[in-house]
Amino acid sequence: MIPRSLAEKVLEMATRFPVVSITGPRQSGKSTLVKSLFPAYRYVTLEDVDMRAFAQEDPRSFLAHYADRVILDEAQRAPELFSYLQGAVDAAGTPGQYIISGSQNFLLMEAISQSLAGRVAVMNLYPFSARELDEAKMLPARIDDLLLTGGYPRIYDARISPADYYPSYIQTYLERDVRAGAGILKLSEFDRFLALSADRTAQVLNREKLARDCGITTKTAESWLSVLEASFIAFRLQPYYRNFGKRVVKSPKLYLCDTGLASSLLGIEEPEDLMFSSHRGALFETAVVSEVVKAFAARGRRAKLYYWRDASNKEIDLVIEKGARPSALIEVKSSATYAPKFFNTLSELAELMDVPVGRRYVVYAGDESFDTKKGEVVALKDIARVVA
Repeated sequence: MIPRSLAEKVLEMATRFPVVSITGPRQSGKSTLVKSLFPAYRYVTLEDVDMRAFAQEDPRSFLAHYADRVILDEAQRAPELFSYLQGAVDAAGTPGQYIISGSQNFLLMEAISQSLAGRVAVMNLYPFSARELDEAKMLPARIDDLLLTGGYPRIYDARISPADYYPSYIQTYLERDVRAGAGILKLSEFDRFLALSADRTAQVLNREKLARDCGITTKTAESWLSVLEASFIAFRLQPYYRNFGKRVVKSPKLYLCDTGLASSLLGIEEPEDLMFSSHRGALFETAVVSEVVKAFAARGRRAKLYYWRDASNKEIDLVIEKGARPSALIEVKSSATYAPKFFNTLSELAELMDVPVGRRYVVYAGDESFDTKKGEVVALKDIARVVA
């Protein structure tokens, strides 16, 4: 098992909260993680039909039987249980009483917010980060191989080809999370919507054009984007439009959470195809932004990330905000060879935003990280140092 960066934070929260919730995309390793961290706990999965029926039909008896030190996996399958879970938690008041995990965040978080607010620590587990793979000596040697493979654990554990893994993953996602979880019946239209979203990763989002290209209404497009976000398939990066220039772009950028999944949806199956693809730069930027999100999640924090672009196309790929002001700036370059000019725009805008040299970063496709007089040049596997 590849060690997960989130593990330490999960164990810490289990000593402080009666309930710890771990959500994330399907097959990101949640069950494996909680079983390894809490081996003495009883494990109950509500994917099991009989166990789910027990929880739904007689929740009091279910919680009386599973009263303490219990892992409840796929807990969103029995939302009725959460109202009773609140009473059980309040009666016992024991830290680490329940560990809850689930894939369908739009169902799980609704149940948590209604019944367990203030009683639960919410953690997000994403597919493997480049840092986790590097520390386990499993990071692909070439950046294109990493972009193509992505980070889903089963690919590495079972040595499955991404070309074999992702089509099955997408079908499972459509059937179980989209049809069953979100209640969307038009799967063929949603499948096309998913592919068109991949085609727009790392681009400024135009919802009207996306809806038009997919043959759906703008309202439906917004609803489906929310489904992608809630199931950890995609996320939106909002623009940073405080008073650092005029006529700045105010639409969000869209990113898929995993480049392997995005590559599959784009029909890219071989590293050679990716090398000459017009999507390569966007996929590398997607990898960088996703790595920053993962680094924050591993610390139990939600990233305050933005991008900045003005009407003349001057852009900062990532603005990390802290204390309501820019804390760090990141420029993304998909070249494996560093050039000092990579800092040109970043340096100019960093002066405007009063961000010191030590918090200016260029993330590139090379292997080594090093300092320059303009800022730090960072390899993908070392992005966690930016967050730290």
